[in-house]
Amino acid sequence: MAAETDTRTWQRFDRRQRIGRAALGLIATVVAVGSWVYLSMDLQYVATAPREMQDLLGRMVPPNLGYTNEIVGPLIETIHIAVVGTILAVVVSLPVAFMAAENTTPNRFTYWLGKLIVTVSRSVHVIIWALIFVVVFGPGAFAGMVAIGIRSIGFVGKLLGEEIEEIDFAQVEAVRASGANGFQTMLYGIAPQILPAFVGVSVYRWDINVRGATVLGFVGAGGIGVPLFAAIDGFQWRSVSTILIAILLIVFISEGVSAYARRKVR
Repeated sequence: MAAETDTRTWQRFDRRQRIGRAALGLIATVVAVGSWVYLSMDLQYVATAPREMQDLLGRMVPPNLGYTNEIVGPLIETIHIAVVGTILAVVVSLPVAFMAAENTTPNRFTYWLGKLIVTVSRSVHVIIWALIFVVVFGPGAFAGMVAIGIRSIGFVGKLLGEEIEEIDFAQVEAVRASGANGFQTMLYGIAPQILPAFVGVSVYRWDINVRGATVLGFVGAGGIGVPLFAAIDGFQWRSVSTILIAILLIVFISEGVSAYARRKVR
């Protein structure tokens, strides 16, 4: 008697999973199409976009190198805004992170308070924070620094809180069993475990803040964005080109410093 042939074939997903994945794909497609239709985007200028871009680039070349001396001050101010804003965020985010971590928060009220601070900080764009603080403190670098700091608290606090929740609590218990008080337990049981992540997140956020600080001047919050907005408003495209090149160099430098610092703390 001939052996029966096994006609079964291996499939990664069963029938119900395939139906579920197809349904999700269909929903995503409907949402994308619905969003496109709702926005009613006018594409009549797409055909002329290459010509307009070529014209704009022609106006920006060559850069106005004589304008460089006028942007050195605002460029340095931009870096300082990012540095001081990041320091402010790091200092404030430390207690927020301990509040937002389930294994270190004192009670449920402080836990939800920490989560609220993280959510509010992250939910509002830095430009909106800058608009608010320009009204409160007046135009200038101080408003930009506070906006950068407040926006960064949620980012640093969230990532650091998640890192705290993943620590080895046996080390904490060992320090506590030796007679350490609450502060000593945090200092010797928790801090060494989260230090690499703390440094890495702080440097990474500073890198982000350098880029974010370049546009705060559009709403009067100081930095290189002030002359950039003035140059665009005055159709001084060669000066705009100079500013963009300077911003690009600063971003490249910050990327390099950030990458180097993160490698050192791994």
